[in-house]
Amino acid sequence: MFTGSMVAMVTPMHDDGGVDWGALERLVEHHIAQATDAIVSVGTTGESATLDHDEHGEVIARTVKAVAGRIPVIGGTGANSTSEAISLTRSAADAGVDACLLVVPYYNKPPQEGLYQHFKAIAEAVAVPQILYNVPGRTAADMQNDVTLRLAEIENIVAIKDATNDLDRGRDLIDRAPKDFLIYSGEDGTACELMLSGGKGTISVTANAAPNLMHRMCQAAISGDADTARALNGQLADLHKAMFVESNPIPAKWAVAQQGLIGGGIRLPLVPLPTERHDEVRSALSSAGVL
Repeated sequence: MFTGSMVAMVTPMHDDGGVDWGALERLVEHHIAQATDAIVSVGTTGESATLDHDEHGEVIARTVKAVAGRIPVIGGTGANSTSEAISLTRSAADAGVDACLLVVPYYNKPPQEGLYQHFKAIAEAVAVPQILYNVPGRTAADMQNDVTLRLAEIENIVAIKDATNDLDRGRDLIDRAPKDFLIYSGEDGTACELMLSGGKGTISVTANAAPNLMHRMCQAAISGDADTARALNGQLADLHKAMFVESNPIPAKWAVAQQGLIGGGIRLPLVPLPTERHDEVRSALSSAGVL
């Protein structure tokens, strides 16, 4: 299975909001060169909310093609409609992804049994490995650990991205889940400690701007080298915070643009990083040694 630093990769765009396909290919090459362990295509950070259905599938397919089997590609295919999530997941599977990432349905606030039936239906419809994604701060629905553990019994549901920012909840999953069901962090600020507790990686925003440093921190944490992991994470601490001074992926896209890897395009209703935040994010990039 997939372990380590899995970048929630930004989707490069032109100033008019159109996808910059050339920059997408260059960004893939950059992450492979910097030892990123896997790419998550069209997650929250990839602006999944404002890509239409066809664009969503094309970004994933072109990412798979550019990666060409060198590292795993995980397609973000969640939706708050079960039938739409099945359609997106089937499309990504047909494109050749190694797994799909499925967010808890947002806005309609399903009950716990509805969450179980939603993910069960997708897993039964599409045989690709599937990673659950619990991020209650964005979805207004919080999948409880007992439901996650029920879903872990389904063969092709293989992991969860826990973005609750609650280490106790993450550790509870690690303690109670089957050994072949992996727990990933979805919060860069607490990822190191979750991995030192037995988590197997992080799906990371920070990795957009500091891919090699995140890779090395994750490898140290997963191997149990706490001193090295915490030292590297200390180097990243300011950057973890800076990536969320405005709504994700506004700071991440600005940071990657400052590194000369993409242009500044972003889609409404998101807007470019305000000028008054530039020095804060630039300082964090410098403290991490990546600018």
